[in-house]
Order: sequence, then structure tokens, then C-alpha cells
Amino acid sequence: MQQTLAGLDPTAGPGVDPALPLSATTFVVVDLETTGGAPDGGGITEIGAVKVRGGEQLGMLATLVNPGVPIPPFITVLTGITQAMLVPAPPIEQVLPSFLEFVADAVLVAHNAPYDVGFLKAACARHGYRWPAPRVLDTAALARRVLTRDEVPNRKLGTLSAYFRTTVRPTHRALDDARATVDVLHGLIDRLGGHRVHTVGEAIEFTRAVTPAQRRKRHLADGLPKRPGVYIFRAADDRPLYVGTSGDIATRVRSYFTAAEKRARISEMLTAAERVEAVECAHSLEAEVRELRLIAAHAPPYNRRSKFPERVVWLKLTAGPYPRLSVVRSITDGDDAYLGPFSSRRAAELAAAGFHDALPLRQCTHRLSLRTTTPACVLAELGRCPAPCEHRITPEEYDHRAAQPFRTATASDPRPVVEALLARIEALGADQRYEEAAVVRSRLVAVLRATVRMQRLAGLSRIAELAAARPAAHGGWELALVRHGRLAGAGVSPAGVHPRPTLNLIRATAETVPAGTGPVPAATAEESERILSWLERPETRLVEMTSAWASPVAGAARFRDLLAKAEGAASNQLSTERP
Repeated sequence: MQQTLAGLDPTAGPGVDPALPLSATTFVVVDLETTGGAPDGGGITEIGAVKVRGGEQLGMLATLVNPGVPIPPFITVLTGITQAMLVPAPPIEQVLPSFLEFVADAVLVAHNAPYDVGFLKAACARHGYRWPAPRVLDTAALARRVLTRDEVPNRKLGTLSAYFRTTVRPTHRALDDARATVDVLHGLIDRLGGHRVHTVGEAIEFTRAVTPAQRRKRHLADGLPKRPGVYIFRAADDRPLYVGTSGDIATRVRSYFTAAEKRARISEMLTAAERVEAVECAHSLEAEVRELRLIAAHAPPYNRRSKFPERVVWLKLTAGPYPRLSVVRSITDGDDAYLGPFSSRRAAELAAAGFHDALPLRQCTHRLSLRTTTPACVLAELGRCPAPCEHRITPEEYDHRAAQPFRTATASDPRPVVEALLARIEALGADQRYEEAAVVRSRLVAVLRATVRMQRLAGLSRIAELAAARPAAHGGWELALVRHGRLAGAGVSPAGVHPRPTLNLIRATAETVPAGTGPVPAATAEESERILSWLERPETRLVEMTSAWASPVAGAARFRDLLAKAEGAASNQLSTERP
């Protein structure tokens, strides 16, 4: 029996097209009588179903069902179904094949649909049948959206039957109630035209709790391409309000006008939006990069992330005989050593505190002279600073003990800094100074996160040109040309065609990207990281590179497990501290 039903699952094929007009949609209106209680795979005593399309009845299915358990007396009083009537009736496992075949390729309709669908799904699960997951339309929910309290006091089936003057009145018997629901459905569909609801997909969505703005602006999704790319919600004066990306622009934009979209700021944005602009892209990587660049260029008010990529800071080692760490807005060719970029000054200062815990770097901001001394601060008295201000340490020794370890940690191996911080955490833990140990741990996380990120970005940005390919979903190859960490060109090679001509065309029309200073000389860190994620996928193939893609052998990446462990510990501590 299960094998017979294997081909009945609409989810295996296209199913009912949500764009199908209501007048051309086949509906199966169903009603169940049960023994009451929760859906556990049994309890169904009667099934009634009517198939209709365009106002014409196509078929009916009605049967009593033996639930295998006694019927409660109040159910007999309510429905008139007795135990004697159900003794010769077939059990639900014998009824399901006929019912599932009857509802195949149709929209399932019921009054208070979650109740009926819940019993049917549980019965399928209990007896080994695959639930076909049809589209479901709830007439009770539809009535709540269409009819006002002035028209009907409630949305019970009996009330709606009287209001629409159905040919059959509900009697708490499955077929009668299903036939009454058919007339109620037709009455409700007649009212949907005034709400600009004409398709089955729109009708199902209309039953959900969408805002007036969502319903009023739903037409903004019309005519958009089902292609990867970027979409831009624009105001009446053409200002970008919100920028997003998707592998299917049309489907993603439509989701903003459904009940699934509950964000208050998006609801406010939809109220102001007047049109949606689509920018088609070759593939998902190009779409993600274009999204980042558009957000950076226009700073749309309803985008929260990536709005000001230029507002980054760096942690730099200053020049001079006794260098110190300084938080700066940019770096230049002459800078000795640096770490970043950081998204905020606070993040940079946290990493700086980690280096100060591990290295004897001075923290004062004075300009020190090799000829004259300056009075030492309290940090020198506490042994936290070698007091270069009083010339207690030579410039050479200071460089060896403090400055050079910072250069090494950022450019190649951070092990000495990591070991010093771990030792401090262990010592604080041994003294039961757990809060101080947690502070040092957060500094360790900041140091490792920044060094791993910068070395990873630097490895990519050193390559003048890199070409990569990834299999496209429908055949062919997705191609990307990256120059100094910036996406310079993108395209898709068709299936069955060698990708070399497409790659040559991309190269000929690609953006010229000059070399620069730092780990992100030509793009934002976020763009380069998106490119890295795309390149590091197992299915991506590197086609050509002008130079080797390399990272330091003893680089920060080898501490990724430690970083993940420290981040996890910090997250667990935060969750336990919350009330």
C-alpha cells in the first residue's frame, strides 16, 4: 500500500502553482469527525471530502472510520454517530490510500484547518504513509480577514453558513459540513477580488497576519527576475532605503510581504518604499559583493550592517626609539607594524590591552627623548613597564623585549604573546581571581581574532590576480576574477562549453586594481572575507594565480582551536550570568 502512494506526493513534483487563478484551482474541501482529544494517529470516526473547481463539483468522498476505541457519549450526542455504526466501518489505514489519491494535486481546504490536518498527518505518520504536504487554505482564517464583526459575530461554520445561505447546513457530520464549507469557500472567494487577491498563493498568504503596508505594497514584487542578484527598496525620491541579496530576487522580495516578515523596522521601510530595483548578478558571490558596495556607497537607513566600512581603525606600532601602540584611522607604507582592521576603537583597545598584558610595551603617550628623561608613572613602580622614560632600558633591549614580539606576532608567529596570556590566565585562576582571568581571556580572544583575520586577508591581497571556478547549480561554471583581494570580474560559463573563453572575456573587461598597503589595500575587509569564504569551499577550483597563495607556517591560524575554545568559554559565562 505504501508503494502505491509513493507517486502521490505533490512535493515530489511542482505541486499546485501558487500563481494559479482561484477560478482554475482544484480544491478538496474536507471535514473530519473524531473521538476528540489530541491527534495521535487515531481517533478519526468519519471523513467527508468534496472536490470542486471553478464552482463545479468534481467528486465526493465520504466514509465512516472505525477508530478502534469506544466513542465517548458526548461525541455520540453531538454527531449522532454510534458505536454500532462504526463496528463494520474500515480502519483509517484502509481509508488513507483512497483519501490521499483524492486530494492529490489539489489545494486542501478545511474550516479550522490545523485541527483536521493535524489528525490526517498523525494518521499518515502512524501507519507509514507519506503526508503529501498539499497547500492548505483555512476558511476560518480567511473569514477573519474578509468579514468584519459587523457582518458576523463569530467565524463558526454554522454562523458563516447562515450568512452565505449555503445549500447544505452543517450538522456535525463530515460530508454535510464539507459541503457547507464549499459554499462558504465560494462566498469568501467572491469577496477576495476587492482585496486584490486573485491567485491561490495570494489567498493562502492573505489568511496570515500581514500588516496593511505589506498588503498594500505587495505589487512591488511583481515582475522581478528569479535570478541571483541585489534588490534595492527605493523611496519616492529614489533614495535607497534597504539593500539585500538573494539567489532568487523575486522569491526573496515577495517574502517581505508575508506573515513571516515580522521585523518592525522592515515594516516601517515598506511603508516608505515606492519601488524595488533589481540588479542581476552572475552568481551569489558577485551578488554579495555588490550588496556590500551598495550599502557602503549609500548607507541605506534600514540596513544595520556594513553601512560604514570606512570607519575602521588599526592598532599601530609608532615610530621612534621607544615605540608604543596607537589606535589610528589608517596605515601608510612607512608604518613599522600594525594589526587590524578593527570595526571599532573598543575592539582595538581590547587587543592592545592583551599585548600590554603579554609584552613590556609602554602605555604612556609622551614623546620620549634619548637625551632627557621623564618621570616614570605608577606602572613602572608596579613592574608593568620597563620605564624607558627614565632610560632604565636601552632602545635596543626595549625593541628586543617589547616591539619585536609585536611585529612577529602580527606578521607571523603570535606564540610568545599567546603563551604569556595563557600563563597569566592560569596564575589568576590559581589565585581564584576568576573575574580578572575572564578579562584576560577576552583580551586573548581579541588578539587571536585580529591576528588570524589579518594574516588570512593578507595572504589573499598579496596575489595580483587569481581566477577561480565553482560548479554552477544548473551546469557550467561560476567564475570569479580576484585582484588584490577585490572582486574584479565575475561570470558564468554555460554548460557544455569550455570555460576558457568566458574567463578570457571576464579578464578583458575586469576592473583594474592597483596594489596598496596593508591586508585590505583594494577592498573592505568584509568583501575580501566573502571572497575567501567562496574560494575556500571544497567545490571551488583555483584556475590561475600570479603568485603563491600562502600563510605563515607558524602563523596565527594554528591557534584557531584555542580561539574557538576561548570564545565558547566566554559565551557560556555570559549565558550563565544573564538573569
